[in-house]
Amino acid sequence: MTAKEGQPIVFVIDDDELVRDSVADLLRSVGLGAQVFGSAQEFLQTKLPDTPACIVLDVRLPGASGLEFQRTLANSNIKLPVIFITGHGDVSMSVKAIKSGAKDFLTKPLREQELLDAVHACIEEDRAQRHQARLIAELQERFNSLTAREREVLPLVITGRLNKQIAGQLKLSEMTLKVHRGQIMRKMRASSLVDLVRMADMLGIPPGKP
Repeated sequence: MTAKEGQPIVFVIDDDELVRDSVADLLRSVGLGAQVFGSAQEFLQTKLPDTPACIVLDVRLPGASGLEFQRTLANSNIKLPVIFITGHGDVSMSVKAIKSGAKDFLTKPLREQELLDAVHACIEEDRAQRHQARLIAELQERFNSLTAREREVLPLVITGRLNKQIAGQLKLSEMTLKVHRGQIMRKMRASSLVDLVRMADMLGIPPGKP
């Protein structure tokens, strides 16, 4: 079963066919999409849909372990939230998983509500992460539309310094500085200085030094 456009989906990776099919049936019964894989390699060969998602991952898999696969995901820049499931888990293993970024660590036999709660939390986290990524991509496009001079002015504007002070530092007339500042606000679609500061922070642009 593939996900409908926009429908949240859960990727279930477990070498036990009964487990992965029962988990998938449970997820589908509450309106979630589900795709099952018998190995990590199968998952890596799949094109991921652009929709909120998470991974339910067995710790013990053929070949690379779930923990090793978690590192592979990070190295591949796949940022989907991971829920580990295991029938052989211990405290040290769960600590390693959580420290490596796993969102939850559940033991088999799985409790349905516990799994659903964990999945819904991960789906919401991924949805928020995707929304943030779209915002940053849009802001980056706006920033890319600035001229070289406007990009030089922006970090100084967000310090809150006066136009006269910034103009003096850049050896520009105050009128020219005002024009650059107006263009920055227009192109970035910032409604106020506070709004521009927030945008710069999201883009990782630090305030300029006097």
